[in-house]
Amino acid sequence: MFLKINKLKSKKNRSKIVCLTAYSKNIAEEIDKYTDLILVGDSLGSVLYNYKTTRKVTLNMMIEHSKSVRLGISKSLMIVDMPYNTYRTKSEALKNCKKVMKETKCDGVKLEGGKKIKNIIEHLVKNKIPVLGHLGILPQSVRGKFKSKGKSLREKNQIMRDAKILENAGVFAIVLECVESSLSKAITKEIKIPTIGIGSSNNCDGQILVTDDILGLTNSKIKFVKKFVDVKKLITEGAKKFNAEVKSKKYPSKKYSY
Repeated sequence: MFLKINKLKSKKNRSKIVCLTAYSKNIAEEIDKYTDLILVGDSLGSVLYNYKTTRKVTLNMMIEHSKSVRLGISKSLMIVDMPYNTYRTKSEALKNCKKVMKETKCDGVKLEGGKKIKNIIEHLVKNKIPVLGHLGILPQSVRGKFKSKGKSLREKNQIMRDAKILENAGVFAIVLECVESSLSKAITKEIKIPTIGIGSSNNCDGQILVTDDILGLTNSKIKFVKKFVDVKKLITEGAKKFNAEVKSKKYPSKKYSY
């Protein structure tokens, strides 16, 4: 676990860190060949369950999906999002994070926030639970439309301050979500741990996206989302061919029958 984390940290200023999400074994198995970190994100709430907010995602949902993902990972660092209202106090956070680590065999957890959760992160790190930080847009705290962060001087100073606080608290890296480009560049230069961007420019030490988005399985219109392949089209073609062969009795032929 810690060897993988140290390996990821050593990539800062040396090579870009590649991260994607996974919610199941089959996806994890394929992307593991090309990733440094796989996140079981609470984004599964919107991607798989059509929730309008990640706040509805439960700890048990995260654990069950993470168990599946674990089966598909052989080399990447596996991190699990701690869902909303599971780390409000030091004791609650430690209890829930220990449960996640034990039941999923993941390598660490991700928590959203800066100064407000400093003491909680310190408590987790002290108890040997690796933590990935998350600043900028905090989906668990957002109500209404997402807006990029770091455009005003006040926001710039706050996010920079929070990044330093998280580093001192002991996180091994920080996700910067929708943080203004010059600020993400400044943070990446200022702190000694890696930054992982999502909608925060290529100034960060690494990048993360939702796998379903890059595969074209969602209809996301978010600015930072790029569709790298159209898997939805392949699924449609496969289902259409199956439909035609079943109806025409072409399938199953003798080759596919006992």
